[in-house]
Amino acid sequence: MKLLLIGILLIGIFSSAADGRCSRGCDLALASYYVWQGSNLTFISTVTQIPIPTILSYNPQIPNQDSVQAGGRVNVPFACDCLEGGEFLGHVFSYTTSPGNTYDTIAATYYSNLTTVDWLQKFNTYPAWNIPDTGVVLNVTVNCSCGDKDISMDYGLFVTYPFRAGESFDTVAAASNLSADLLRMYNPTANFSSGSGLLYIPGKGTSVKAADSTSTRDGASTGFTGITVDKSVEFSYEELATATDDFSIANKIGQGGFGAVYYAELRGEKAAIKKMDMQASKEFLAELKVLTHVHHLNLVRLIGYCVEGSLFLVYEYIENGNLSQHLRGTSREPLQWATRVQIALDSARGLEYIHEHTVPVYIHRDIKPANILIDKNFHAKVADFGLTKLTEVGSSSLPTGKLVGTFGYMPPEYAQYGDVSPKIDVYAFGVVLYELISAKEAIVKTNGSSADSKGLVSLFEEVLSKPGQTEDLTSLIDSRLGDDYPLDSVQKLAQLARACTHENPQLRPSMRSIVVALMTLSSTTEDWDVGSFYANHPGLLNLMSGR
Repeated sequence: MKLLLIGILLIGIFSSAADGRCSRGCDLALASYYVWQGSNLTFISTVTQIPIPTILSYNPQIPNQDSVQAGGRVNVPFACDCLEGGEFLGHVFSYTTSPGNTYDTIAATYYSNLTTVDWLQKFNTYPAWNIPDTGVVLNVTVNCSCGDKDISMDYGLFVTYPFRAGESFDTVAAASNLSADLLRMYNPTANFSSGSGLLYIPGKGTSVKAADSTSTRDGASTGFTGITVDKSVEFSYEELATATDDFSIANKIGQGGFGAVYYAELRGEKAAIKKMDMQASKEFLAELKVLTHVHHLNLVRLIGYCVEGSLFLVYEYIENGNLSQHLRGTSREPLQWATRVQIALDSARGLEYIHEHTVPVYIHRDIKPANILIDKNFHAKVADFGLTKLTEVGSSSLPTGKLVGTFGYMPPEYAQYGDVSPKIDVYAFGVVLYELISAKEAIVKTNGSSADSKGLVSLFEEVLSKPGQTEDLTSLIDSRLGDDYPLDSVQKLAQLARACTHENPQLRPSMRSIVVALMTLSSTTEDWDVGSFYANHPGLLNLMSGR
């Protein structure tokens, strides 16, 4: 198996802290998925939430999605993050249960031994004998590696490789074009005699092109100074115009502060094209710079760009619109409570990634439901990075500058003093959590008048600061949910939102803490063992129980 890497900037390659805990993850790892009889690329894409075109781009040996054969292996890309407060490197996939599922089947078959029964039981609240038949989302945690600087600095990509009966260091090394000794150095505890377990296989980052990337240009200049584009497709104006019927109103699917968005099909892939005026060059460059260097399942994927006549950014097309449309649109079914929690978790993971796992770190500065896109499986991706700022690791804030963003989502320190730090995204995310609960706007009109309005943060603060708040809190819950929600889960999400919107930015949680808190609500929204969870995560007790 030849190890492959699309030419993106890897960060945080070596992540072990002095105490043996991980300090940061890396942009990209691969899972070596053994293709069992009866599986196919569609199934693999479903259980990993990785689009088929993305998987194919890491598997040039596979000419198309219909040619995957049982008995082979498929490389599946994913982000390798520090989990459980730095206890280990891993990634959490989501699996929706169906009748007859067991932890053994999910681990050994559906995920090809990338995880284990023990890990499924550890990171989910259901015992092995009582897994709900349908519709429950389970956390599937997979180990990964970002390397070991004490062994070699030469390798920037690692594959999580579940070995199978009959394999050995020699056979795996030969298939990987590596020495068996090198594999042993990276995997000192591997034991092939059991017929199961994981290897971490290093690769040097061989550059590959996706199937449709004949127009890809390494380090292509955009025509602007101060930025180069790594591995993004440069489209011609003619190709974009043809794909959108000359940017017809019939293909227009959105309008933002910096331009209109059009639907298109480009080179066999559905796409969304943002057309921006030349005056928006700063926003264009900011978004281009972030999305060509930052890759995560919960961040919208940039396909390419064009700088002819206007400025164009080409993104993957996200089928289900944005969160604001789902919360307040009259043409859509109301989101179920479990789906709302999952959307919150997905969005938090995307933000955690740009806050914690990139160098330098990025700050979005315009988090709101309109910038959270929902895919066909009701998973969320953070979008619209046109206002993004960046700062070096260790900086708590950025210099005061021009205020940007959306009223109602700006924290006090930013609105008053222009202070910029990752905690402004945390505050805005807290407002989004309140919106998930209530479906109300960030600024609520009282008495039906714009003149009489109140911030959603203030509205919830009045309720959450009272003793015996249950009845008042219930009155704020989205009426379209009816009684179909676990009140305990709503209360905990409200307390998390309250912590995120604390007036003092130093007392707001980090996005990493928020992800951990939301993971407790994502597998199930009721009957989870609160006492056991907080016993294992004592630092979150204050976070989820109010100030």
